[in-house]
Amino acid sequence: MVLGKVKNFSVSFDCPTDCTVPVFASGDCVSGRVIIEVTGEIRVKSLNIHARGLAKVRWTESRNAGSNTAYTQNFTEEVEYLNHTDLLIGHFRDEDPAEEGFTVLHSGRHEYPFSLELPQTPLATSFEGKHGSVRYWVKAELHRPWLLPIKLKKEFTVFEHIDINTPLLLSPQAGTKDKTLCCWFCTSGPVSLSAKIERKGYTPGESIQIFAEIENCSSRVVVPKAAIYQTQTFFAKGKVKEIKQLIANVRGDPLPSGKTETWDGKMLKIPPISPSILDCGIIRVEYSLTVYVDIPRAVNLSLNLPLVIGTIPLHSFGSRTSSISSQYSTALSWLGVALPERPEAPPNYCEVVSDEQRRHSLELPVVRDDLEGRLYAYIQEFRLQPPPLYSEIDPNPEQEDLHQDRRAEVCPSR
Repeated sequence: MVLGKVKNFSVSFDCPTDCTVPVFASGDCVSGRVIIEVTGEIRVKSLNIHARGLAKVRWTESRNAGSNTAYTQNFTEEVEYLNHTDLLIGHFRDEDPAEEGFTVLHSGRHEYPFSLELPQTPLATSFEGKHGSVRYWVKAELHRPWLLPIKLKKEFTVFEHIDINTPLLLSPQAGTKDKTLCCWFCTSGPVSLSAKIERKGYTPGESIQIFAEIENCSSRVVVPKAAIYQTQTFFAKGKVKEIKQLIANVRGDPLPSGKTETWDGKMLKIPPISPSILDCGIIRVEYSLTVYVDIPRAVNLSLNLPLVIGTIPLHSFGSRTSSISSQYSTALSWLGVALPERPEAPPNYCEVVSDEQRRHSLELPVVRDDLEGRLYAYIQEFRLQPPPLYSEIDPNPEQEDLHQDRRAEVCPSR
């Protein structure tokens, strides 16, 4: 028998949606196929897949141990999220099957499906950073007798969904700061900054509306600006490594001395970026909006507002809880939109039911088979009468005062 050759060895995923890139979340089923194309015939000892998910941190630091001694210290840490092995053909490597236990693959294309379920527990979102990463992959291994194994690794993406439609992420973010400038022995007036955004949670592609007021009472010309920053924090062996990167920025017009500038919803668009990572023990990815005043020959006046970049966008419609409604009302009041202080009274009964309709209803016959005596007379007297007039004043204040007096007579300690 002439030994054949492996022409193609690949792994493909079944996308859960119509997207071209396979994206999964915790609890999803990851399925796909291992594809083998051969020319001739080959004998296969085993074909298996190994799925893994790993968050890994690594960096090095130089240490000085003496006058002429230096060494490099490595800081590494790992957190495992997924570890799954499945056998598609034959036996595992630690087993030694007999010669007749080999599987023969004939010339052509062969597909072997696989599937695995991601853990239900929260998973860290796939991420690539300077000192660490969160990666998920499936590794396929083809073992043949007397030959080196063929190995192939293919990664897939995992998103741990963050729904921004929560009271915490829908709450407005605001702050105020001021700074007094000094030049030698002279003190100029202060530069003040107040800024606010409508909520804390956003998704990539959205635009942040910035409401700000900058007052320049100094003797210098300042420039108001705003920027989105990403902060990557890595933890290993009790040490912390932090990287801060600029994501997007916007600037206002130069502000001369004695002038005030107002941003009435200045837009800053969020580019395609990775979601926030808040639940991983060794890697954190956080975002913030920095509204600041660029002051020449001085430290900038900065105001940081925290952001959370989520995966589930804001719902346009839907029910709102009372807490969200109160936060929304606060935001509207800050924007200068007046809200009614109290509800309006209901309409008068005469405006709803006309006199003609009421007379017509009174003329309708009433079945008296089961209604006799005083009960029938009572119903006829109050039938279709208008409800009591609406009033915001308690019609029986004496009863309420009496009830409060009785409660006051009881000792709270008893």
